[in-house]
Amino acid sequence: MHKPIATHDMRLDKFAETAVKVGLGLAHGQELVMTAPIEALPLVRRITEHAYRAGASLVTTLFSDEESTLARYRFAPDDAFDTATGWLFDGMAAAYARGAARLAIAGEDPALLAGQDPARVARANRARSAAYKPAQKLIVGFDINWNIISYASPAWARTVFPNESEEVAVAKLWDAIFAASRIDAEDPIAAWARHNGNLHARAAHLNNKRYSALHFTGPGTDLTVGLADEHEWHGGSAKAKNGITCNPNIPTEEVFTTPHRDRVSGHVSSTKPLSYQGTLIDKISVRFEGGNIVEADAASGKDVLSKVLETDVGSRHLGEVALVPFSSPISKSGLLFYNTLFDENAASHIALGQSYSQCFINGGSLSPEELAARGANNSLIHIDWMIGSGEIDVDGITAAGAAEPLMRKGEWV
Repeated sequence: MHKPIATHDMRLDKFAETAVKVGLGLAHGQELVMTAPIEALPLVRRITEHAYRAGASLVTTLFSDEESTLARYRFAPDDAFDTATGWLFDGMAAAYARGAARLAIAGEDPALLAGQDPARVARANRARSAAYKPAQKLIVGFDINWNIISYASPAWARTVFPNESEEVAVAKLWDAIFAASRIDAEDPIAAWARHNGNLHARAAHLNNKRYSALHFTGPGTDLTVGLADEHEWHGGSAKAKNGITCNPNIPTEEVFTTPHRDRVSGHVSSTKPLSYQGTLIDKISVRFEGGNIVEADAASGKDVLSKVLETDVGSRHLGEVALVPFSSPISKSGLLFYNTLFDENAASHIALGQSYSQCFINGGSLSPEELAARGANNSLIHIDWMIGSGEIDVDGITAAGAAEPLMRKGEWV
């Protein structure tokens, strides 16, 4: 008997169920706060249904609209760009503090703000980051179960598939999202259990090694990333402080940990463009001294990159380093998604800004001062950008200074 062909609606429903059961691990009686672009309404409705079926007490969704965002840049007075919805973010932080789960649906136009004044974009981002800090603290501190997934919006699809009609581009992007998110498996939830097991095993191996640093070498790159004291590797699903196990990112192919904010040196070049807040930043190259970026350049989006690095003191230091094999499914797709959630899972990467407290032994019980003493970075931002490829080698550096091969030509040894 032939297996029935899954329709788009069937796959979208599986995606929603996976987001609730695997991504969030939503608990009976738990509230859910969801954010989404307005185009994602069909997925929002299915997630809402599955959340209530899982026992959610209340689902609240906040929608964004790209035309409204552009209207601000076109018509708002200049002093408006130092304003953010602090009242809204305070409410979100209060919801998380009371135990609500968080789900974000991404799918924005990667180049939405490409034609806008970089200084205004930077000011608006800085104001938003500062206002969102109380809520962000509960997320990066892993106090709650949270998850990010994506929706194939027309603008995003046209960027990924510029030579296709909008209808074909959207269909192709959905195929890519479903494949990367393991939705095409006969049982996506079981497929995620197997995948999480593999990522947990890789993280356990690195935790047993206790490397003091990683050394990345390849074209345009000779970078030593010292690892934070008592750092801990993670990958795949993890238990939040509220006791709920979730997969923060769908898809995910990485194992990651915390660098020491003051022990990064050398130079590194990006291997994929970074789409950040509607601006494409391409061919990034930076040089570190004592953990601090002292030189930075980019072939495009340099003005925005410069403004990002001026956000605060921590924005020039690293908060994360992650290893991803070049043969990951997202890399093998050959697609550039112009979306960090996907592109970071096609290549090893580093992140400017805020560290995750979960990436320390007993990190959940450490104070901000104790985390800082171990090398954690503090910042309003957390921006991942890709430095891995099929030409990059990675060595683990032992406490004695010996180099052990971890990756060769982008693949695990």
